[in-house]
Amino acid sequence: MNEIPVSVVVGTYNRLSFLKATIDTIRKELDNIDHEIIIVDGGSDDGTTKWLTEQKDIISIIQHNRGKWLGKTIERKSWGYFMNLGFRAASGKYICMLSDDCLVIQGAIKNGVRLFDRELAAGKKIGAVAFYWRNWPEQQNYWVGLTWGNKMFVNHGLYLRKGLEDVSFIDPKNYFFYHADGDLSMRLWGTGYTCIDSPDSYIEHFSEANAPVRASNLARQREDWNTYTKRWAKLGKPNKDWIEKSFVDKQNTAGKYWTGVRVRVLRRFGK
Repeated sequence: MNEIPVSVVVGTYNRLSFLKATIDTIRKELDNIDHEIIIVDGGSDDGTTKWLTEQKDIISIIQHNRGKWLGKTIERKSWGYFMNLGFRAASGKYICMLSDDCLVIQGAIKNGVRLFDRELAAGKKIGAVAFYWRNWPEQQNYWVGLTWGNKMFVNHGLYLRKGLEDVSFIDPKNYFFYHADGDLSMRLWGTGYTCIDSPDSYIEHFSEANAPVRASNLARQREDWNTYTKRWAKLGKPNKDWIEKSFVDKQNTAGKYWTGVRVRVLRRFGK
């Protein structure tokens, strides 16, 4: 397999309007860098799959994760199973994990890759680089998270592919949707890797994207949290949960895309 600098892996389900905006920011960010974009779709019925097949720069993986087939209800797979399809298919040295309701503020991925390259060249065993992000429009500051033992984890950011291979990727069995990303970072820490923040990488997250899907996932959060706590709480609570930073996006990335996204969403739901 020929290694390229970065593979971007995005999971999606019925968020076409948001996904289009996400992809547009990724394309602009990596226009002059050798890369690949991998989208793992959970069997969307809002036109996403058709749109994806028309995008010649995207590798599309369709994993029907809802509904019925041949008279039987399809059993939903976990977020880890879902995302591992993209992670295992990726050929990049670094794998950038993003959500389908996020926007890349220009420079985020490039700055993260440069930081990763410098740290590895200096002999440091870095497994992941976290991007600062915020829920837009309700939050002003951006943040990265700390978890058990004051260890940094990645909500959105870059992973070293070799590091993912060393820990056998995301745990697909013990977490349904939430905290599998924290567990992945903790397992990287446990094998000698460190997770650091990229101080010049920022992501906007649309918190209003597809509320019904979000609600169905939140219903499983407590069970996932109990699993996560049982596995890692022995390391002790972090001194604080989040490291916050102020940043002014002079490009107004969120505002620039939000109007168009909101109009398309309202049209779809007849509002």
